[in-house]
Amino acid sequence: MDSLTLDRYRQIIESILLEYTKIPYAYGEIQTEAVFDRVRDRYLLVNTGWDTGKRVHGCLVHVDLVDGKFWIQRDGLEHGIARELVAAGVPKESIVLAFRPLELRRHTGYALA
Repeated sequence: MDSLTLDRYRQIIESILLEYTKIPYAYGEIQTEAVFDRVRDRYLLVNTGWDTGKRVHGCLVHVDLVDGKFWIQRDGLEHGIARELVAAGVPKESIVLAFRPLELRRHTGYALA
């Protein structure tokens, strides 16, 4: 993958995840944080905070850029991060639903690996 495409892909995932950090929770003191590691090309959306005296900490989305493709390791979004990527102009052939077994990936319309 050329560096221009890689930079574009980085900008796309960062932009999508940053939009989710702007959505406030209706309950508790919970924040959504975007975590970007451009050196290793790992991108996460994480919830942190407190709700009714209990600690909240969990990963909503984890996407890695590997060999020019988005590898979705975790997708806890209601409509799915893959749909967001496609809407942003990423071809389905550049998206791997890594959280699905290979046998199921064959039927998704997205890349196998």
